[in-house]
Amino acid sequence: MNILVPQRSHLTIEIVYDLVCPWCYLGVQRLLRTLERRNDIACELTWRPFLLNPDMPRSGISRGEYVVRKFGGEERARRLNASIAEIGKLEGIGFRFDLIRRAPSSVDAHRLVRYAGLHGCGTEAVMALFAAHFCAGMDTGDIDVLIEVATGCGLDPRAVRQYLQGDGDTDIVHAENLRAHRLGINGVPCFIIGGQHAIAGAQESEVIERLLDVATIAPYL
Repeated sequence: MNILVPQRSHLTIEIVYDLVCPWCYLGVQRLLRTLERRNDIACELTWRPFLLNPDMPRSGISRGEYVVRKFGGEERARRLNASIAEIGKLEGIGFRFDLIRRAPSSVDAHRLVRYAGLHGCGTEAVMALFAAHFCAGMDTGDIDVLIEVATGCGLDPRAVRQYLQGDGDTDIVHAENLRAHRLGINGVPCFIIGGQHAIAGAQESEVIERLLDVATIAPYL
């Protein structure tokens, strides 16, 4: 007996994100969980760097200084972080903002994702970097931390160190950030599905599902 297997739809999803953005962590987690349920769709994910803090020194700054600059003080930051942490629990993310001691530049972390992508583990690197920073309080601007994360993703630590100690792909990270702004993207996360449909923010899974449906139906209309 012949059983007809429905053909899977193929979609490209560009993810414009920053690794120091907790809403990006939430949004990406929701997207990936949604895609896990959609066996009818084969997705190719492309990670597009965005720099929320383009003037951040490559060595980063203290968390205290960053909180004052970004939120005006610790109290406002604490309230916002508590709200994000509550939402994170529902998504299986254990935010630990209290462990973060340093606000890093995300340039080198973005470079690592690009490197990992060339070796077939870009998405794994993204999620590992999010978890390292937001759940373990690690300084993802530090090269040794990045190498530790890369090693956990199965990458060669010596090759990663050699890559990160150079300037490879730094210009590309900045160019991608500029490209996003030229496209009118001023906040992240932003998901561009099938090159035509865009959605911004850490949207609920139901919203993502609807956009996936629109994107898979559109080519046949």
